Amino acid sequence: MEQYLEFQNIGKTFPGVQALKDVSFRMDGGKIVALMGENGAGKSTLLKILSGEINDYEGKVLINGVEHHFSTPKDAINASISVIYQERQLVSQMNVMENIFMEDLPGGKFGMVNMNQLKKRTQELIDLFGINIRPTDTVGTLSVAYQQMVEIMKSYRRDSHIIAFDEPTAPLTDTEIDILFRLIKQLRDEGKIVIYVSHRMNEIFRITDEVVIMKDGRFVDKVATAETTEAELIKKMVGRDIGDTYAGLKRNEHLGDVFLELKNVTTDYVSDISLTLRKGEVLGLAGLAGAGRTETARAIFGADPIISGKMIYNGQEFRPKSPKDAIDKGIALCPEDRKEQGLILNMSICKNVSAPVLNKVSTMGAFVSRKEESAVAEKAVETYAIKTPTIDKITKELSGGNQQKVILGRWMSDKVDTKLLILDEPTKGIDVGAKAEVYRMICEFARQGIGVILISSELTEVINLCDNIIVLHNGHITGELRREEATEENVLTLAMKD
Repeated sequence: MEQYLEFQNIGKTFPGVQALKDVSFRMDGGKIVALMGENGAGKSTLLKILSGEINDYEGKVLINGVEHHFSTPKDAINASISVIYQERQLVSQMNVMENIFMEDLPGGKFGMVNMNQLKKRTQELIDLFGINIRPTDTVGTLSVAYQQMVEIMKSYRRDSHIIAFDEPTAPLTDTEIDILFRLIKQLRDEGKIVIYVSHRMNEIFRITDEVVIMKDGRFVDKVATAETTEAELIKKMVGRDIGDTYAGLKRNEHLGDVFLELKNVTTDYVSDISLTLRKGEVLGLAGLAGAGRTETARAIFGADPIISGKMIYNGQEFRPKSPKDAIDKGIALCPEDRKEQGLILNMSICKNVSAPVLNKVSTMGAFVSRKEESAVAEKAVETYAIKTPTIDKITKELSGGNQQKVILGRWMSDKVDTKLLILDEPTKGIDVGAKAEVYRMICEFARQGIGVILISSELTEVINLCDNIIVLHNGHITGELRREEATEENVLTLAMKD
């Protein structure tokens, strides 16, 4: 019997926000259906209703014509539904096999877990996915990309009839994406209902059969992927034709003096890193997953100690012992994993923006001035067009794009004298409209004389935004490209060079 999933008149309201309003559409088994829309369109809220994470809503969820109302995520799992979110649902202290089979550990004698069977079944999955990890590896020690693959293996193992992927490829290499797409197509061919959420247009046209477009919490349209174009999808998503997202950017054409220099810097994760950064320059760090891009940024930010080599900053040798040392010198980092490392999700926008400058919005060094703290947050909301009814809104309730703007607002406050801004995957998981805004901001920061280091897995971003590009592979630099030399072919050639 053909499977189908139907949403009927779904509505959901959060304080001050209508997240979903009268959403109705159907998805059929044997098809990969993209769910698209700008950040804040309601995609994540809809998935949370499907997964049982949100249970107070209007309307009906029907599976094969039967209404289901899940009170908890466990109810949804028991109904053969798996949702793989951007935020990983893993226990970092446990190993790979324990995470994958957490609620279904194979039993052995005397009520004990059959460890041999557990290890064997996990290894079979690892072999199927073709990745270089072991069943006994602790998840917290794995890269973000491998953690994502463990998350996907966990859902694949459940053999769910409905599987939703929320931005699954963001941390993955091209090889890992090929593996994932092969498995997703296999799920489709088995007749399963596959929901695919992504802002990467090339993926939408490569893997999906249909596209559901949402805007401002409402259903807009459902179209066959083969019968539409990227321009048409964007217009339906944003309500206007935004054209080329890189067109019209006002770049900084007048770079200043060198103010950051790494000379043969080595940490536990990278070796012999040498580079220079000028005032007002956008310097790209490119490479495949695990190349050492983030690790280079962490060394500059004081998160990983420099073992040997020199870091020259504003003409003086500087070796930050901690991120606080770096922040005090005007170095700021927007990390790759904004939810785990960049934000305090259960606190307000106001508290997140003011976190680095509490000493500057306090009286007598002890009592935070609500008036000054609010002024800093209000300016960030206004400057970066953060969509929120109030600065007191809890940050985890914001869309991914608006969360990213909160981090930018934090570091670009008048109270913070940021001279060097490190952006690690700044557009990860945000929509095409928000990306265009981030690109504009990056160019504006450079025109203000701020040095920007940009790390991105999207080569088009690195090529179109950066003045110079440093390419890394396996923890060391394999080459450097000027803007006029930068092509995808040239970057990838260096990225795969030993």
